[in-house]
Amino acid sequence: MKRIAVYPASLDPIHNGHIDIAIRASKIFDELILAIYSTPKKNVMFSLEERVELAQICFQGYNNIKVAHYTGLTVSYARSVGAMALVRGLRVFGDFEFEFRMGMANKKLAPDIETVAILADEKFMYISSSTVREIAELGGDVSQMVSAHVNEALKRRFASYEPK
Repeated sequence: MKRIAVYPASLDPIHNGHIDIAIRASKIFDELILAIYSTPKKNVMFSLEERVELAQICFQGYNNIKVAHYTGLTVSYARSVGAMALVRGLRVFGDFEFEFRMGMANKKLAPDIETVAILADEKFMYISSSTVREIAELGGDVSQMVSAHVNEALKRRFASYEPK
């Protein structure tokens, strides 16, 4: 039986912490689907198509990491692709509380799907998509937080932005 896991995220933008968790998870499962949520509640900077493309570039050469997008309940999507687990990354204590509650809710909805939490590497613990966006918007250097192509996409996005 093929062990498939889904790593759900909004990836706005994808950063080195996401990449690290995905690569590490791909060593545990036969296939990892990096599933980008189509319509998150938060406002997104990059379109769904842009987020998918940026993620696909990150994982070229990783044969068991697939990038997809979905709508609806995460556990419903996970079932539709035959996943046995959801992968979540944990950076700080606040993440644990949120992910614990979400994991318990998902367990009620889909008792057959496990939640697997992977601790962030300490060099990525401070990185979040919102931090990356804010620094990039204000003209700061995010090249140590994101892949080169994501850095370029951020520079293009904010090229005409003038801080108030």
